[in-house]
Amino acid sequence: MVEEVNNEMASFDALKVGDVVSGKVTKVEEKHALIDVGYKVDGILPISELSSLHVEKVTDLLHEGDEVTVKVTKLEDDELVLSKREVDADNAWGDLEQKYQDKTTFSVEIADVVKGGLVVDLGVRGFIPASLVERHFVEDFSDYKGKPLDVKIVELDREKRKVILSHRAVLDEEADKKKEETLASIKEGDVIEGTVQRLTDFGAFVDIGGVDGLVHISQLAHHRVETPSEVVSEGDKVKVKVLSVDPENERISLSIKATQPGPWETAKDKIHTGDVLEGKVKRLVPFGAFVELIPGVEGLVHISEISHTHIGTPDEVLSEGETIKVKVLDVNFADQRVSLSIKALENEAVAEHHETRQEGSKDIEESTSGFSLGDMIGDQLKKYK
Repeated sequence: MVEEVNNEMASFDALKVGDVVSGKVTKVEEKHALIDVGYKVDGILPISELSSLHVEKVTDLLHEGDEVTVKVTKLEDDELVLSKREVDADNAWGDLEQKYQDKTTFSVEIADVVKGGLVVDLGVRGFIPASLVERHFVEDFSDYKGKPLDVKIVELDREKRKVILSHRAVLDEEADKKKEETLASIKEGDVIEGTVQRLTDFGAFVDIGGVDGLVHISQLAHHRVETPSEVVSEGDKVKVKVLSVDPENERISLSIKATQPGPWETAKDKIHTGDVLEGKVKRLVPFGAFVELIPGVEGLVHISEISHTHIGTPDEVLSEGETIKVKVLDVNFADQRVSLSIKALENEAVAEHHETRQEGSKDIEESTSGFSLGDMIGDQLKKYK
């Protein structure tokens, strides 16, 4: 009996501050748990020493009968204070330092949403700043609680117990890999689908698989474009043709225009010799006026075809931006030329007027043609009988 007591006392004497021991939860209170680690009294595990994160209730993490590993933080004859948090932290740091060194991607579960970012339990408190959560701006992070995220450690300080994580770093790495694959796979002449990412004064940037290519404003449409927003909007799905690829500088030139039928192909069904069409005067030049008949197709009204009256310059009769009617004199689709005339319409108008007058005269003649000479002078002849 004395020997057993001596052995028990020896085991008590062997326990010291800093020791890591295993024990069983004997009781759970509101702010602490009692742990039997084989000491003469049960050890106290305060709620603050349960986890690196804030804990509302001890029962959220521990229940009677649970086996736990703890560290001795205070030891007196009748008082034993323990910490689970320090054991978790000691176990975590080695692993975290290795992951930081190797730039490892690993998964975590978001434990809490706080001002400025997200909190995770890594054995120590890990923090993901709001700016490192996504590649885009996020206004409300409430849906992230309980959600798993792949992260990398971007900052680690064991002395300050500081661990900064980034989900955005993982997304950036994936985007870079996808960009490399795209640059290596696409080639000049490919026709692919992309998404309009942003508009500038000089064109539109289109995402074609992790890399943005530029559709210059001159390649947006066959007709003249003043601003890219006339043709496309951010978020639009568009077909583009690859004009050139520069993998070294990550530059890709694209064209929307090259994937669409040219205006002159469309014109074959819409413009024929002899047609009378309406168009807009686009440009005045010394020798005539260019009139847009359909977007991207202009015809020339030579100065000699503008008016019957002699004019020195087209602007004596026409103005840029004016809408006029013209007659198609000739169409050459191979050379993309259309000859137009305003004067020809005047000729037709005069001819039509002349024809109308002739028909009027004819009607008068026909209305009097049923009378004989006798009918017209009969009364006068009767006087001489």
